[in-house]
Amino acid sequence: MTDGMRQLDPGDGEISRPGTILLLAAIFTAAACAIVYELLIGTTSSYFLGDSIAQFSLTIGFFLFAMGVGSWASRLIERRLLERFILLEIGLGLVGGLAVPILYAAYAYTDHYRYCMLLLIVGIGGLIGLEVPLLTRILRGYGSLRTILADVLSFDYLGSLVAALMFPYLLLPLLGTLHTSLVTGLVNTTVGFVLLLYFGRHMGRAKVWLAAQGVAVVACLVAVLWAAEPLRERWESALYEDRIVFSTQSAYQRIVLTDWRGHLRLFLDGHLQFASVDEYRYHESLVHPAMALTSSRQRVLIVGGGDGLSAREVLKYPEVREIDLVDMDRAITDLARRDLRITRLNKNALSDPKVRILNEDGFTFLQRPHEAYGVIVVDLPDPRVTGLTKLYSVEGYRLFKRHLSPGGLLVTQATSPYFAREAYWSIAATLEAAGFVLFSYHVLVPSFGEWGFHLASERELPIAEVKFDVPLRFLRAEFLPSMGIFPSDMERLHVEVNRLDSPLLSRYYREGWNRW
Repeated sequence: MTDGMRQLDPGDGEISRPGTILLLAAIFTAAACAIVYELLIGTTSSYFLGDSIAQFSLTIGFFLFAMGVGSWASRLIERRLLERFILLEIGLGLVGGLAVPILYAAYAYTDHYRYCMLLLIVGIGGLIGLEVPLLTRILRGYGSLRTILADVLSFDYLGSLVAALMFPYLLLPLLGTLHTSLVTGLVNTTVGFVLLLYFGRHMGRAKVWLAAQGVAVVACLVAVLWAAEPLRERWESALYEDRIVFSTQSAYQRIVLTDWRGHLRLFLDGHLQFASVDEYRYHESLVHPAMALTSSRQRVLIVGGGDGLSAREVLKYPEVREIDLVDMDRAITDLARRDLRITRLNKNALSDPKVRILNEDGFTFLQRPHEAYGVIVVDLPDPRVTGLTKLYSVEGYRLFKRHLSPGGLLVTQATSPYFAREAYWSIAATLEAAGFVLFSYHVLVPSFGEWGFHLASERELPIAEVKFDVPLRFLRAEFLPSMGIFPSDMERLHVEVNRLDSPLLSRYYREGWNRW
């Protein structure tokens, strides 16, 4: 080993102040990349597998475990520490950069996604765990161990904070998971190159070997980045039966629109939201019983329903003056306003002057005072994950109740009383705990299966007397009472109420659907 190389071994105190600053900047950047990898795996797994709490818990837990193993293993590296650190950054760039492409391919073409996910977490986490111990030992001669460790950890944590802020507000909306993964891998590899350029004069022939590996990794990542869109389209095509005509990653979810012979399907995070061939069955059943039974149709609130299909049904009533549509994801409402395929389906409902679109969290919206509504339509996605269940909670329904005018009605979709029986009746119990009287009913929507709703008010409703005075394709007044009759395999169960501090609904939902 050369004298120059010995100067970079720990404990000799020969690293210059600029070199020290560069190494601290490297750990800042590496920490940011590490957090992005962690968030990418958690987000992608939530997209494919649902239950974001479980996926992020697994990701964080195994990451921390693997980092501990990596930290322990660092003691086995005794020489050529800086070379190993540079090699580590290049390796992380390769594995981390390809993490999301690997996960996409694993989900599309294999039945072993979870094993692949865990291997990536352990591999990336183990490499990340090596970083801080190695860098601390490299810098040990620059100052006291206390000072060096404090500096290294400070820059490490600061990089983590910056990445955690950038990921949801910048990286994910602008780049999506696939491109973010590849770009982050290139950043990691660039860290290795910068260190190699600055310290390479001390490394002899190792410099050439490290440079060759870095170039190979960059070439690989750039090639995948260049082919990212065709690859993503191929992988997503393997996940969906029909031709994908639109897809994007919003700040909140993956949005995919498919088309087969003019029949549209909208998917959010891989879950069907509507099929144009039969969506009218769902939306007529959701909207019109409440609209027909209310004494006040002037002001209507729709929570969710960013596709504009519920608004289309509400607009059939000339008495309606104002519709507030609250949907958190602007990407959905923009798509429903601008995509000609969807606007033909929703009859340009979201461009109607009566409709006011509010892109904000529904729970936050309800916490503010508003003029009362005669009808509230809750057209939210199914409560697949805990984060979605807050508006399905007792606390959420009490907020809804505060915004109803006297005699006003609330109607909510409530998933399937057949496939997710416990979840359906938990929503019923939760509404009753919030002080509502219910008419629970169900209907067959072929693309969904047997689907359920709850119509909630402060009193018993005259269901048998209902009349529909607007044109409908499916719903008939004389059928409505029978829609409230449940066969034995869908009849009511004793289940728990869903509360903010005890979000059981998502568990009921997952357990129900997992049986099928």
